Amino acid sequence: MSDNQVKCPKCGATDISQHGGMLVCNFCRHEFKPEATNAAAGDEIFEMEGDIITSRTEDINKDAEDMVTLKCQSCGAEVVIDTNESTQARCHWCRNTLSINDKMENGAVPDMILPFGVQKQEAQSIMDLYVQKHKFFAPKPFLNEFDTNNIMGVYFPYLDVDANTHASFEGTGEKLVRRYKVKVGDGEETRYDADLYGLRREFDCGVDDLIVESSLKRMDGSKSETNNIINAILPFDTENCVAYDSNYLRGYTSERRDVNVSDMDKVVNDQIKDIVRYQAKETAKEYDRGVCWEKENVDVKGRLFKSAYLPVWLYSYFEEKTQMLHYVAVNARTKETLGSIPINKGKLLGVTFAIEAVMIIIAILAVAGLGIENGAIAFLLLIVGLIFYLVQVKRYRQADERHYHERETRTLMRNVQKDDNFIKHEKNLKNERYTRANDNRVEGVIIK
Repeated sequence: MSDNQVKCPKCGATDISQHGGMLVCNFCRHEFKPEATNAAAGDEIFEMEGDIITSRTEDINKDAEDMVTLKCQSCGAEVVIDTNESTQARCHWCRNTLSINDKMENGAVPDMILPFGVQKQEAQSIMDLYVQKHKFFAPKPFLNEFDTNNIMGVYFPYLDVDANTHASFEGTGEKLVRRYKVKVGDGEETRYDADLYGLRREFDCGVDDLIVESSLKRMDGSKSETNNIINAILPFDTENCVAYDSNYLRGYTSERRDVNVSDMDKVVNDQIKDIVRYQAKETAKEYDRGVCWEKENVDVKGRLFKSAYLPVWLYSYFEEKTQMLHYVAVNARTKETLGSIPINKGKLLGVTFAIEAVMIIIAILAVAGLGIENGAIAFLLLIVGLIFYLVQVKRYRQADERHYHERETRTLMRNVQKDDNFIKHEKNLKNERYTRANDNRVEGVIIK
């Protein structure tokens, strides 16, 4: 409305709440949904030139007058609340009660918001199942304290970027012709024959809704942080975003955006180039041994920046022994779930040593029964315990998990030109993959 109030289209009341992604009039119970917003879609992306930054991505909107940012005195996080609804809040990172006395200058109101599609009860069941699957090596204090009633619905701030690009790639690629065995000493080794080609690709690529974090906290890639979990549950169905409406915040907390578009310029461009490079790879699938791009040129002709609030169900747990804050998160649209679960290192080491002891006995019997020439088998048996330990640490901590923006971001391809020229036939290659292949390279990764 012209007065910045959202009114029920049926009765005109302004007492609005939200339920299941819909807005509900609390007076006449009429349900409605604002019109979806997507500033550039389809072929419109290819018409963009230069940088287009929406007003809400730059400046604080009038709607922010009642939106106050509180600073948590426990962990330092910043939480946005609507003072029309409440003057109290809890930190969604550490669950500390926040004080209105610690308010700070507010961040920008976003252009669009993606309503919660997963309700709390369903999120509780999903999260409880996830923790149950990681129960065996979890420490007792965590299991005793874990209570899904403490999960919080949070709107996290992101930049939503559309991009118009033109790309050209030149390089070489190998196609597998034959795989065979050759005798080497007393054993056998695999060899490969392949055809080497010269490749050239040129195309227009539209990047549609690249999602990049706009919170400094979640861009921290240090091993002492577990907030990569929030990044790893992407992507969201951002095509279903609606124009920002503070009514969608009722019952949830949110964070303010604390980075400017200029601060994200390199990260955004790197991720756009990752996406375009992945599309170049998709045009050369027949080169099954890999491609080496020797010349790459990605011209970013236009970018559109929008700010968005995207929904997550979040549970946090502070582990005093390691001074680490762990998170379990559920994507409140796709139900994608991931978490960092504390590990009982004593129990894990005990099981690892037990496995190792058994493997040592088996290795001794194998060497004694089959001969010393089977020492390689014995060595593999001896490292089973180490492999088990590393696999469990990865499974519980999820330190390397991230959002694969290069393949999960929507793209549009146009004017694809291919040029492939046979160079030579190669024989007796030792490596399964083209030794010069670089088509899997990724640069624009925030979470390491």
